[in-house]
Amino acid sequence: MSADPTESWKLTLPCTRAEAEAIDMGEGLEGFDPSPVIITSEEIEDDPLSWRLDAYFSGKPDATIVAAVRALAPSSAAVKAKAERVPDEDWITLSQAGIEPVHAARFYVHTSANKGDVPPGAHAFHIEASRAFGTGHHQTTTGCLLALDAMKVQGKRFRNILDLGTGTGLLAFAALHLWPRAYATASDIDAAAISITEENAEVNGIPLGAGPGALALAAAPGLEHPLLIGRAPYDLIVANILAGPLIGLAPTIAMALAEGGTLVLAGLLDWQAKSVTQAYRRQGLMPVSANAIGDWPTLTLRKRARYGAARVTRLGPGGANDAPGFGSW
Repeated sequence: MSADPTESWKLTLPCTRAEAEAIDMGEGLEGFDPSPVIITSEEIEDDPLSWRLDAYFSGKPDATIVAAVRALAPSSAAVKAKAERVPDEDWITLSQAGIEPVHAARFYVHTSANKGDVPPGAHAFHIEASRAFGTGHHQTTTGCLLALDAMKVQGKRFRNILDLGTGTGLLAFAALHLWPRAYATASDIDAAAISITEENAEVNGIPLGAGPGALALAAAPGLEHPLLIGRAPYDLIVANILAGPLIGLAPTIAMALAEGGTLVLAGLLDWQAKSVTQAYRRQGLMPVSANAIGDWPTLTLRKRARYGAARVTRLGPGGANDAPGFGSW
């Protein structure tokens, strides 16, 4: 980046729907600080080959980060494009102007640039687009919001909740809204996501802390953190990440889930659902329900009671437990 971070720059590239979905899942720009804001949009309705990538930079981007952004859209390799300086305006607001609010059951998610009218009876969350995944505008996050709402409608109660791979904190915020007396924990492998979650918590009036009704935060791979291990077992875990990590973490997540506990999984495509489900069946979890938005299913599973030799008998933060073997993400 240039020495003047007040300058705003933009790079626009064509891309495909598949590339846009991979970008929306937060892939490709790990390690850049500051990261550009990436916005993808559909150029021609229902045409999977006609999408667009807009990258907004704070300061003139150098060749390394431009190449990294171009690598997000391999289909544009033959296109000659370069970053251009944009007028001195609020470029974050401009970049978010096309992001429509999301209304998912009782939840309404919006940015500052496009709040719209909050539907009657809906609870609004203000989540800005950022380098962390989970703004509510991807189908996987929306699917999790719908799954959480459905469990509330069914009368489910949870006392100890983990949002694994929290991104922006949105799903943890939603769970706390539904079960305001629960202990809640949110974690992410990316420390930047935890910082973003802290900022979003303040904006949305979510208290941070270790007690009931507050949100505890940890940056960690998988559940490799004393806080995450110490607060296990959880009676609700939400993991909106990717199919590969979900499969690899199956033994760890199952160990951290209380007997009879509920698990919500997302971040996978429809053709990956069978493999993900089988990985958790092997750990003693049974499918309860599934919903899909487009090609992105959300799976809800429940852990069988009294499954496995190394049983976890304590529910909630504090005290010792018998849950060794937490692995890495």
